Amino acid sequence: MGTSFNEKFDQHGAWRREFALRLRLLAQWLKEQDMLDASVEERLHQLETQVRVDKVMVAFVAEFSRGKSELINAVFFAGYGQRILPASAGRTTMCPTEMAYDPSLPPCLRLLPIETRMQPQSLMEWRMVPDRWEHTPLEVNNPKQLAQAFARVSETRRVSTDEARALGFMHGQNPDDLFTANADGGVEIPRWRHALVNIAHPLLRQGLVILDTPGLNAIGAEPELTVNLITQAQAIVFVLAADTGVTQSDLTIWREHLLDDQRDAAARLVVLNKIDTLWDALDSEEEVQAQIDKQMRDAAHILGVNPGQVMALSAQKGLLGKLSNDQALSQRSALAVFETALSQGVVERRRQLLGRQVTSAMEGLQSETARVIQIRRREIAEQSIELKGLQGKNRPVIRSMRSRIAAEQAEFDAAGTRIHAVRSVHLKLLRDIFSLLGASRLKQEIAALTGSLNQKGFKLGIRHIYGETFAHLRANLQQVQARGQEIHAMLEATFSHLNTDYGFSLRVADAPDVTGYLNELDLIERSHLQYLGVGNTWRLAQLEFAQNVVRALSTRLRRVHETALADVEAWSKSAASQLDSQLRGRRRNFVRRLEAIDRIAQASEGLDERIAEVQGRDADLQQAQQKLDELTGYLMRMAAQRPIDVADGAAGA
Repeated sequence: MGTSFNEKFDQHGAWRREFALRLRLLAQWLKEQDMLDASVEERLHQLETQVRVDKVMVAFVAEFSRGKSELINAVFFAGYGQRILPASAGRTTMCPTEMAYDPSLPPCLRLLPIETRMQPQSLMEWRMVPDRWEHTPLEVNNPKQLAQAFARVSETRRVSTDEARALGFMHGQNPDDLFTANADGGVEIPRWRHALVNIAHPLLRQGLVILDTPGLNAIGAEPELTVNLITQAQAIVFVLAADTGVTQSDLTIWREHLLDDQRDAAARLVVLNKIDTLWDALDSEEEVQAQIDKQMRDAAHILGVNPGQVMALSAQKGLLGKLSNDQALSQRSALAVFETALSQGVVERRRQLLGRQVTSAMEGLQSETARVIQIRRREIAEQSIELKGLQGKNRPVIRSMRSRIAAEQAEFDAAGTRIHAVRSVHLKLLRDIFSLLGASRLKQEIAALTGSLNQKGFKLGIRHIYGETFAHLRANLQQVQARGQEIHAMLEATFSHLNTDYGFSLRVADAPDVTGYLNELDLIERSHLQYLGVGNTWRLAQLEFAQNVVRALSTRLRRVHETALADVEAWSKSAASQLDSQLRGRRRNFVRRLEAIDRIAQASEGLDERIAEVQGRDADLQQAQQKLDELTGYLMRMAAQRPIDVADGAAGA
């Protein structure tokens, strides 16, 4: 049997903690060796923070009554000995529920009233207004209290049809709409818009985030779910019912909200739940399995996915098997197959991604620090040659040597004017990039689209304006790429001159590539395009819904711009810090050389001791290079290993 998701995630957490500790130790050692400039320190700190607090989001998406909450119970919360999320017949999870752990907050359930849909703030903005959320404390070690508290996500309230429509429910006269008026004219809608669960569950403490989304109506009414949360999840688990297969509403969710060609196939899992409804005493096990296999093949064909992405199970029997320690029932439920696929498709892929990022960072650090050591060793060699050349020389020769070093120092200081001019041009081009990616420019680019969506009534020509907006945003990113290339060319020429004239070892990294951000813009454009189609004409005519679309779009685009800007800033700072570090090193070397000459002039008998001291520094640098290779090599080997290998190695040590 493969490793369960819980076990795999435990190993992933242990791997991340060990990695973060090793990165911190590396930073401390570099600081002790005077090799930790501001750029390297910031990059190591960012990498340590990323590894330590890395989040893995798994989004469970399904139409109502597919057993999605029961599946979450079976995989993540069986250790509590009972159901935690409500999973009775009918509609249970009525609002999107996000489960995570934040150590700065007490264990609690926070619920955002549905009425906030009538106000302009986005979900992201409402997170910053804790007073508008209703708080329910959670007793982490009391499963019964947890289950009672979580039951609140299924609360509803009755409103008029006008209010239901204003809140984003009841789109037209669709008889299949779950939110329709009763005989008395009232409509039963969710009481809450969003739920945030903060609980110190072992998996949540290690960075797992679970997103539970309830049905087509909830997803369609909250653009932020589709554009911001679901698209950023490391895995999508799409839950169907084994007895019905893919229904029309299931297919609508899949096509409009989940189908993304850029997402890795392993990140989309399709689950046919409730296979126990097909267990029939009148049919043999072979006949039952044949039915299940057919449903799996049909689902794969309809959804257009690889059959290996589709699996069938019984979440309810899997949970029961775990709670009663019934191995036979657990095995027949096939829950373990899903857990293995989830662990391999999510946790292992996430660890591999982190491993690649760490390996790339370590290779860059090795290269950069090796250059620093090489420069220091070359300076030591030059100083050693100078000192050995003074052996047996008289005072006039020593004074001449001092004058020559002083002249070299003056010539080097004069180069500061040229470096200052280059930095001025560098900063000007950076300001251009900051302007292109700044908040004011983004607001300007989406102003026409925002104005059109905020108009009352039908939004004629909106798709054209939408396309033009994204064309402008892509053009801005391409300008960022061009400015980055200009900076790169200028720095490369300057660094080449400095390397030639002064023996530096400067190297400018390639300018940040905006291809990934262009791809992300494509993803955002496709994610929102569904809201501008003919099927959403009536919904888009409602001002509140149109404003929700604008807010979700703005939030996602702002995040893309901020991330791109941070990448450019880090790249620029790396080049500047590298130059500053080598300038300081060269100035320090001039001081040391002059001090050595002065000492020799005062006491010529100390020359041999001075030569031995310089050679000792060279030996220290050789040891430092070996230690650096050892520390970074260990981290790179960790990055290439599976977490279970690392855990075994630590246990053996």
